[in-house]
Amino acid sequence: MTLRIWLTFKVYVEAWVFIYEKGYQSTDTAVSSVFTKMKGVGYTNVSGSETVWDVADYVFPSQVSKRSAEAWLGQTTGVCVNKTQTCEVLAWCPVEDDRNVPNPPLLMSAENYTLFIKNSVTFPLFGVTRSNLVEGIDKNYIGKCLFDPKEEPLCPIFKLGDIVKLSGFSFEKLAQEGGAIGIVVDWTCNFDVDVKHCKPEYNFHGLYGNPSETDDARYYMEDKIPKRTLLKVFGIRFDVILCPLKARKFDIIPTLTAIGSGVGIFGVATVVCDLVLLYLLPKREFYKNMKFKYTDTQTQVSCIFLIFTSSTLSLCLIQENC
Repeated sequence: MTLRIWLTFKVYVEAWVFIYEKGYQSTDTAVSSVFTKMKGVGYTNVSGSETVWDVADYVFPSQVSKRSAEAWLGQTTGVCVNKTQTCEVLAWCPVEDDRNVPNPPLLMSAENYTLFIKNSVTFPLFGVTRSNLVEGIDKNYIGKCLFDPKEEPLCPIFKLGDIVKLSGFSFEKLAQEGGAIGIVVDWTCNFDVDVKHCKPEYNFHGLYGNPSETDDARYYMEDKIPKRTLLKVFGIRFDVILCPLKARKFDIIPTLTAIGSGVGIFGVATVVCDLVLLYLLPKREFYKNMKFKYTDTQTQVSCIFLIFTSSTLSLCLIQENC
């Protein structure tokens, strides 16, 4: 049992501290940047109205601000009609109606559009800068590659249909209702080996598939009257997430710290083993007798007495209990 306890502490120090937690390495978090570019051309024919869609038409910026209820309905003027129990509002006409959603989606061809991701990371502590355009990813390779988790795991060009499929969602459903997909770029590097082995890994996650919409407006003047075309877009939002952006490298300081803590833990292991043997095991009395030696306090001691006589000086040894 004591051997098991000792081995438990030994496994903790060696396996957990040094192997799993990398206690012999220092860690740095990267500073990163991301650039994306979409490619693809779509065509629709709605009631005889033909439209060609390119990137400028179907890519919309993220809506980061929330509008208040007053801004959504318009600005009240203070003029009210008692008969209808309504008040006048200065707003765009006609009133927005988002109940008419095209079915099937207009741009189902977007499944074949491509997304290019360029990402760079810098680890300032180690002075290393890396890009997802690693060794071997040049202009010629990019011109003919398409991401595949097994065949082309480093290709930075992704087909939208593949992204949605790898996230576990249906492209047709997301194109109809809207949703969000997370593209996770994983940078976990070990600089104890060659820097060229520091490469990104791509993972895809469906963040949500609930109805999601984005508003976009195109403004213009007609007969000196300001007008706009309001677009209600039920589309797919792609979030590029960089995680965890960590690199490790050997460092003598955390190594010595880990070793010192391990030595301290072995001292604790000795105390625990003694407590188990002295108080918990059935043969604890035998262990006590082996660990501690008992002695009799009344022992035989030789004392020296000097005996003087009148004529001569003699020294005698008399055995006596002291």
